[in-house]
Amino acid sequence: MTKTSHKARRVRIASLLAGAAFALAPSVFGAAPVMAQAFTPNSEILQGLQSSVDDVPQVSAEALRGLAMAHMKYTGPPESRPPLAVQLDKLAQINVEIEFDLNSAMVKPASYRTLGSIADAMHNPVLLGYKFLVVGNTDATGTREYNMKLSQERADAVASALTSTFRVDPRRIQAVGLGEEALQDTRNPDAAINRRVQIFNVGRVGVLEPLQ
Repeated sequence: MTKTSHKARRVRIASLLAGAAFALAPSVFGAAPVMAQAFTPNSEILQGLQSSVDDVPQVSAEALRGLAMAHMKYTGPPESRPPLAVQLDKLAQINVEIEFDLNSAMVKPASYRTLGSIADAMHNPVLLGYKFLVVGNTDATGTREYNMKLSQERADAVASALTSTFRVDPRRIQAVGLGEEALQDTRNPDAAINRRVQIFNVGRVGVLEPLQ
């Protein structure tokens, strides 16, 4: 287990997602495997996302998606592939358990309680001036192309729920799927711990005019 960055106090909650591989802080991100937690309290989410993030690497969904696509050229076993984006380890982040229907991007109703807690944290004055990246990751079950597509659809579904159901300003959220390109446990690529959703605090959003 790697040493956690002083800028990134994280809540690490391994996801147990139904169906084909899904989910974000793999071993290359410095994540530590822990017991899964079905519901993530708002206080833990707020603590995980409010770390000092005023001096963070510039990370965007588009750039991260490009890195993931380029990473697919590495065809060796997962443990032999280079890290995808180690700069993510410097960001405040959380892992949450979000359940989906089998081979689907449909969020199960039981997960809306956790999504509500995430939204509450994002609406908190402490985090109101920040923007976030929703990242989906899978295990290595299925083809890499399929996993990439499914993880993007599920990341989009989480972002959509946060913005539509829980009224988080959509200008504060981006979504990206990494498929199996950022496994948390590269030695056990099909393990459930690799199927996870992460929320990253990627810095201040600046001044936003009210949405019409």
